[in-house]
Amino acid sequence: MKLLPTAIPEVIEIEPDIYLDRRGFLMETYQKQRYEDCGIVTGFVQDNLSYSVRGTLRGLHYQNPHCQAKLVQVLKGEIFDAVVDIRQGSPSLGRWVGVQLSEKDKHQLFIPEGFAHGFCALSETALVHYKCSDIYAPECEGGLLWSDPALSIRWPVKNPVISDKDSRYPLLRDIPIERLPAFEEKC
Repeated sequence: MKLLPTAIPEVIEIEPDIYLDRRGFLMETYQKQRYEDCGIVTGFVQDNLSYSVRGTLRGLHYQNPHCQAKLVQVLKGEIFDAVVDIRQGSPSLGRWVGVQLSEKDKHQLFIPEGFAHGFCALSETALVHYKCSDIYAPECEGGLLWSDPALSIRWPVKNPVISDKDSRYPLLRDIPIERLPAFEEKC
């Protein structure tokens, strides 16, 4: 597997090894030791599967406490995945990274704890699988507005299909400091 750097060093795009032949392909989507050897040391405890139609935008979500690192991969279709550093004291606080992931390239995106995450479906439908390092804890759930002008995320959709909850999240600057994870601290 190959690690592809992003503008925020902790966020890593992963190009897995794919073994193709006339029958199809085989790929390893996760192997603990191999990922740890590449510096991704995270104990995943929950897997999620999301199905979305074209133009659906989900996010930007986070948890604190019970922060979740995520390993995201598209099984069917294509998405634009956005990650925002929301760690207080981080040199990249408020910066974002966007990566297109698809069933064709089979790349993954590793998102460490302390980041808000969201994606939008670019294909007719998108089936997204992601591993999480902590369980979903609704009492710890938070989010920031996907269209926060201070972030200036360049979403590739003009009028996204979005949930009521996601449309009501605050701007990053309006989130109380105690609701955001700390830079040097494990959540």
